Amino acid sequence: MTKIQVKYDAKRVHAQRKELVQLISSARATDGTTEVLPGLFLSKSSKVMTSPSGILQPAFCFVAQGGKSAMLGDEVFHYDPGNYLVFTVDLPLTFQVDEGTVDKPYLGMRLNLDPSVVASVMADVEIKFKKGDAAKALSVNPVDADMLDAVVRLVRLVGRPQDQKLLFPLIFKEIVYRLLSGGQGARLSYMMVNADTHRVSKAIRSLREDLKNPLDIDALARGLGMSVSGFHHHFKSVTAMSPLQFHKQIRLQEARRLMLTGSFDAASAGFEVGYEDPAYFSRDYKRQFGGPPQRDIVRLRNRLEP
Repeated sequence: MTKIQVKYDAKRVHAQRKELVQLISSARATDGTTEVLPGLFLSKSSKVMTSPSGILQPAFCFVAQGGKSAMLGDEVFHYDPGNYLVFTVDLPLTFQVDEGTVDKPYLGMRLNLDPSVVASVMADVEIKFKKGDAAKALSVNPVDADMLDAVVRLVRLVGRPQDQKLLFPLIFKEIVYRLLSGGQGARLSYMMVNADTHRVSKAIRSLREDLKNPLDIDALARGLGMSVSGFHHHFKSVTAMSPLQFHKQIRLQEARRLMLTGSFDAASAGFEVGYEDPAYFSRDYKRQFGGPPQRDIVRLRNRLEP
């Protein structure tokens, strides 16, 4: 590549980043998150804040301005305008805006990944990948010029309703293609029905649907047609947590959600997710979120989006 081409590409990327900031700013006049197209969410935050924990479906996350972190268990994944985040199974994630002020707010987008679209693109392009290429279902990766270009064109559609029906599916598929060609093939394969990790996805759904009862790993592994050791290995390779850690975390996150959005106190929220001893629940909660339930909920409400 010549020096002239490098200089031209740098100017193009700069202009696209600037346009993306303007597009999201126009769509989000105030702080908050809005679904602007099916599965496409735009966000703005003028302060450092933490979003409520929850189980999110597979998604591609992109920052136009500022910075954000995703917390999964004890791991923290920071991403910014130079790096995107992708995760390909339902995971218990907590998001935090790390960089955002009134003068320079955080601006970002999330695009939920449709397994049928991913399967279609993977079949069309026939990109080869090794089964063991991806250790976890979540990763932060550098943004290249082609991916940035596709994201800008996607967000442009928000203000062009006449183009959405035709172009939204095409650009969606292009972004999936950019993920595949950027080395995310093994990770995206986690969404396929015939992948080994589909069993882990099924286990995650089972755990989410039965929070009250104690975790029976033997029964869960048998139901998936796996040995206990094999189930442990596959589960941890995808989620970065053991089944027991995962189960505890989604119990605590659901209790936190109940207290934050409903009329539950700590004892009733703990009981609702399977804790019979309020003191034990409070200890686990403090270990997970850094403070006792009541204090944490007050702190969280003060930091949430308006």
